[in-house]
Amino acid sequence: MEKNNKIKVLFRHRSMEMGGVEKVILSILNNLDRDKFDITVCLNLNQGELRNEFPKHIKKIYLTDGKEDFSKNPLIHKLQLLRRRLKLSRALKDHKISDRLLGNKKFDIEIAPTYSAFSSVINSSNKASRKIGWFHSEINVPTLQPLVPDILKNFPQFDHMIYCSQKIKDLMHNYYPQLQYPEESVVINAIPIEEIKRKAEEKIEALPEGPVFVSVGRLHNRKGYHKLIDAHKRLIDEGFHHTIIVVGSGEEMKNLTEQIRVNNVQDTFILSGNRMNPYPYVKNADYFILPSESEAWPLVIAEALILQKPIIATDTGDVGVMIKDRETGYLINYETDEMYSAMKTFLTDPELIARIRKNLETIEDQFDNQKIFDTVEGILEDLHRKS
Repeated sequence: MEKNNKIKVLFRHRSMEMGGVEKVILSILNNLDRDKFDITVCLNLNQGELRNEFPKHIKKIYLTDGKEDFSKNPLIHKLQLLRRRLKLSRALKDHKISDRLLGNKKFDIEIAPTYSAFSSVINSSNKASRKIGWFHSEINVPTLQPLVPDILKNFPQFDHMIYCSQKIKDLMHNYYPQLQYPEESVVINAIPIEEIKRKAEEKIEALPEGPVFVSVGRLHNRKGYHKLIDAHKRLIDEGFHHTIIVVGSGEEMKNLTEQIRVNNVQDTFILSGNRMNPYPYVKNADYFILPSESEAWPLVIAEALILQKPIIATDTGDVGVMIKDRETGYLINYETDEMYSAMKTFLTDPELIARIRKNLETIEDQFDNQKIFDTVEGILEDLHRKS
């Protein structure tokens, strides 16, 4: 397909902090056929560990600078944050600003990879473009409720909605059966299998001795790390030596750090912060644990499976589809007692662990990335034909 005939696609997103959605975006951008699609990404903030990870053929623009580019001087930093907030507010209200940054280019398709970008896409000045939303969230989660009215308002205005799991779609229809839904598809997240295995070989500092559980995720209340600390404390007090390492950062860092201090487990519950490459930590740990209150189709579970790591995970979203309980992992409810009991089982039942490890040897067979990319391309091409 000649360049002038390529389908012009715009992804709108807030920023590129390390996260599952951001990894999905990069996976899609790396694998969409560049002979068919001319792709641009527009970020609200040029911010996050993954902000420079876009493929070279993808054009990136941004409305405002990221905090990485701000002064280290506290006073100047605050002034820069204030100026950025005002600049971003103007840009989101006045489409002429973002249109000018985009070179007044008219895109065939605009994509919101998460609900936080729904309004930006729906309210785009380009009324002729086809609009795609991507939904990754359980609509019934309590922390999401303040945002639900806007989500429901935007939903029917899309031309196509992609859900990252069947459960996410089913929940949406069960809770809001009267909503006028656009065309819909379920497309699970793609897994860069060879890249994960290659990056997992990178050398890192030695992990603590003894059994090590690792978790990778943002430090957000719904991720359940406050419950995991309590479960960990009980096991330590009962003499079950182990270490938990959490790779990630977020707004709960201060609270979790204080909880760790109060429980006097600073040496065995370690918040390591973000890592550009978390895979060596997963590979070198003994077990993986996901204590989340809610998830959709969590990429970190697929990554841990690829690295053949026995997993403890809350049975939320599609986790129960990804993991077979007591065969390729261990499913629990979102309760401190169950986190405690599951970790105790992993520490005391070598036969179960051996069985899980054996079953994980062929786990790659359940992932079909090309089918995923073909499905996304088909959705884009079909929408373009209808425009």
